[in-house]
Amino acid sequence: MNIFSNLLSQPVQPKPVQKQRRGIEIKSPREIEIMRQSAKIVATVLKEIAELVQPGMTTADLDAHAEKRIREMGATPSFKGYHGFPASICSSINNEVVHGIPSPKKVIRTGDVLKVDTGAYYQGFHGDSCITIAVGEVSPEAAKLIRVAEESLYKGIEQVKAGVHLNEIAGAIEDYVKANGFSVVEQFTGHGVGRNLHEEPAVFNYRTPEIPNVKLRAGMTLAIEPILNAGSKFTRILSDRWTAVTVDNALSAQFEHTVLVTETGYEILTDRNLVYSNGQSG
Repeated sequence: MNIFSNLLSQPVQPKPVQKQRRGIEIKSPREIEIMRQSAKIVATVLKEIAELVQPGMTTADLDAHAEKRIREMGATPSFKGYHGFPASICSSINNEVVHGIPSPKKVIRTGDVLKVDTGAYYQGFHGDSCITIAVGEVSPEAAKLIRVAEESLYKGIEQVKAGVHLNEIAGAIEDYVKANGFSVVEQFTGHGVGRNLHEEPAVFNYRTPEIPNVKLRAGMTLAIEPILNAGSKFTRILSDRWTAVTVDNALSAQFEHTVLVTETGYEILTDRNLVYSNGQSG
């Protein structure tokens, strides 16, 4: 989930009495192991949804599945109740960029570009990830947008290791996206993740001097999440006060992983290739 980068919030459920931690947290080995578990839950749910979704379903169907599975695996949905968000997933279709609210009235159709973003809060720590699903046969433009969005995420992740600066991640993403003819949404960013769903630092997907160019340290956990539009980079918020859409009605795609910074590189904690649909490790 990539709500405005300046919204740093305490976990939703349970609601411990604690002060919001500011600054960048370095996770201990014990905390990293818990985050592996919260991230595994998220990866499992997203893998299941990718296999489950089909035309005729509603986004409320996917939300119900996600909440059921998150709770079955001993966690609580990170998003539900977060700043009043009413669901366990964000489901954004076609020109909807982020934060789409699941609804029994929102029917998924062949050709849709469906973004599903979810998080799980497990033993005090969050995992966070997003995928974009091509529903049935999509247009060539949509297929390319989805492919480039996912590839741009990995271009950014490939830069990650202790000693690297955030702008190196941002630059790798921005250069790849623009080389393929798409735009980077600048209104929303990635973020630190851990005890809180949104922590410092903000992880931008484009070069900017407007934030500190933080040097990565081993033990940092980041939600890296490029968001691409087929047209203009600009978005607007609908009257529900959550759903962001493209200003020109163009398609949008997004991918996100929770990533651990190590001394020599990175570990993708929400790697869907490492889980089976039943939640067992692969």
